[in-house]
Amino acid sequence: MTGKEIITAAFKRQPTIRAPWVPFVGCHGGKLIGVSAYDYLQSGELIAKGLKRAVELYQPDGLPIMFDLQIEAEVLGCDLHWAEDVPPSVSSHPLSSDGGKSIVDLPEFSTEKGRFREIAKTLRIIKNDIGDDIALYGLICGPFTLALHLLGNEIFLQMYDDPNAIKSLLDFCSDIAKKTSDFYLNNGVDIIAVVDPMTSQISPEHFREFVTPAINPIFDHIRQCNALSSIFVCGDVDRNLECMCETHCDNISVDEQISIPKLKGLAEKYNKSFGGNLKLTVALLLGDEDDCRIEAIRNIDEGGTTGFILAPGCDIPYNVPEENIQAVSEMVHDDYKREIAKKTLAAKEFNFDYIQLPDYDNTDEIILDIITLDSSSCAPCQYMLEAAQKAVADLSIKTVIREHKIKNQDGIGMMCKLGVSSLPTICIDGKITFISIIPDKPTLQAAIHNRARQKDKLLQTVAG
Repeated sequence: MTGKEIITAAFKRQPTIRAPWVPFVGCHGGKLIGVSAYDYLQSGELIAKGLKRAVELYQPDGLPIMFDLQIEAEVLGCDLHWAEDVPPSVSSHPLSSDGGKSIVDLPEFSTEKGRFREIAKTLRIIKNDIGDDIALYGLICGPFTLALHLLGNEIFLQMYDDPNAIKSLLDFCSDIAKKTSDFYLNNGVDIIAVVDPMTSQISPEHFREFVTPAINPIFDHIRQCNALSSIFVCGDVDRNLECMCETHCDNISVDEQISIPKLKGLAEKYNKSFGGNLKLTVALLLGDEDDCRIEAIRNIDEGGTTGFILAPGCDIPYNVPEENIQAVSEMVHDDYKREIAKKTLAAKEFNFDYIQLPDYDNTDEIILDIITLDSSSCAPCQYMLEAAQKAVADLSIKTVIREHKIKNQDGIGMMCKLGVSSLPTICIDGKITFISIIPDKPTLQAAIHNRARQKDKLLQTVAG
């Protein structure tokens, strides 16, 4: 069987000869060919070259064409901030109160604009070369995440204050997603993955009220085109797993914060395929080849060979060593080496004794420790950091914001020291306060004021 055939069988919940393997090579493709993410994600020729190199190195069954959730937003007038080793991030929100626009003021959406032309170029190059053997994924920005790109953090208040306006915006974003799906399908992709990470920041009730009516028409449209679909949510989406399974998609993909056995049970209940969830940082980025072998074995054993697709928890970071991903591929393709590895390997443990937390009760300021994957490349992390910055901007209380990115060992150490288990999370003076939920400005300011009053009482007690 070809890789494409194995993935198709998994999507249809047919038993497979082994776990299908889809490394989410986005900006990492740039590293494979020695160019920056900035150059890579703007050139159809470079993307094609990076994908071909990924095929040579990683022996995948499927690959995404692009992993960049800002493509649609860019066409609709959002400004982007570019970096050398991560995808761009949205830096302006035209529908926000600062942007001052309405939906009718946005540029007309067309897949003839922006970087869609480069994506079409990529598909023309690689479709004939690898498209017969490998399932090609078209990743599109989900309606809720696109709405947040356009409106900014104001969306969370407006869901309460003006829900009908948000539903209209989500309908608009749903139509954009259908047009983007058509673009990919007309250019030869096999699977459409609706990537909607910002849905990890809302409740199940809000998911069903706002997201489900906007996302189901996308999946229905894809099915009418005789194609397969996936919903892919990075972040701690545990509370919304069942909501995701209730949608009309064929596949649920999650990141490392989600239990594969739990997802497997829900997938069986709702007759869905499911995928994930190799650890991006501890294993792929900061670990060695043995760590990655152990991580692959865990996933393969937990996922099984009916409906499961092995994949990283999100876009592979730019600087992941190639040999680490090759070690995962080895576990996928070589049963003998996988059995030997099970018996001989032990994952290394990090020692974080060198990391010292501040004496939060005796500092002159309130410290907000924000644990993120990386706010420059993770949408929920970006918007949580922005929420904190806006809340602090007009406070009279001296407040310091410290972002700890778990893309490095120090960030992982702070995450462990603070007892954080979900991303993104805000800790106020060392206390976990907002877990994978972006607080609105009044709520966060109230929490900071409350902590300031506690510190004042402590000082008065000591002085007395």
